[in-house]
Amino acid sequence: MVDRNIIRKLGLSSEELENEVNQLFGQEESQLLTEALDKKVDELTPGTILRGRIIQQIGNDVILEIGLKSEGIVDASEFDSPEEMAPGTEIEVLLEEMDAGGVILLSKRKADRIRGWERVISTKKEGDIISGMVVRRIKGGLLVDVGVPVFLPASQVDIRKPGDISRFIGQTVKCQILKIDTENKNIVVSRRKLIEEARIASKEKLLADIEIGQRRKGIVKNIADFGVFVDLGGLDGLL
Repeated sequence: MVDRNIIRKLGLSSEELENEVNQLFGQEESQLLTEALDKKVDELTPGTILRGRIIQQIGNDVILEIGLKSEGIVDASEFDSPEEMAPGTEIEVLLEEMDAGGVILLSKRKADRIRGWERVISTKKEGDIISGMVVRRIKGGLLVDVGVPVFLPASQVDIRKPGDISRFIGQTVKCQILKIDTENKNIVVSRRKLIEEARIASKEKLLADIEIGQRRKGIVKNIADFGVFVDLGGLDGLL
């Protein structure tokens, strides 16, 4: 599968081009070259991750050199900073589609997500600790970016009712992986579980050290008609 536009630019027929290649590389080498070129072109199918080099930015389009047929386009909004769009930078992109005009539409964000998922499932398992930034609130909880979006249910944000969980947006949180669904590419995490484990450890230490007559600092957690609950660090006391 040879690009006919290149042949026309050279002013050669297909037969003449084949003869020229055979003379330069020999029959066997030219056949291997043709197979390699055809394979490269065939790789340009939707869903393929390619490696490209940024050529320039024109408006909202970032132009990439990715192979033989034509240049590809990535929307500038998919880059986190202008430095990432610097000419000469090599990035991975996902081939989304080739339109009727031969323009190749690419996505950096989707390629990043796929690679991020591959990294997570190859290095992490259920029960492991992972850190990421809370990026937004979604139905039922929060979306945390750990290289790939993971779901933090509202019930797993804290040991107490957290109130407006939107306040966590922009914060980096440490969570434990509860479930990895490889089939649907979903990961569920819990911040609450880590807090509970930390409080259990603090409670054991406090019970080993606390004595009648000691002075202790604490944080007021709740006020009731009959008194005040004070967190002594893993254990609540009633004042």
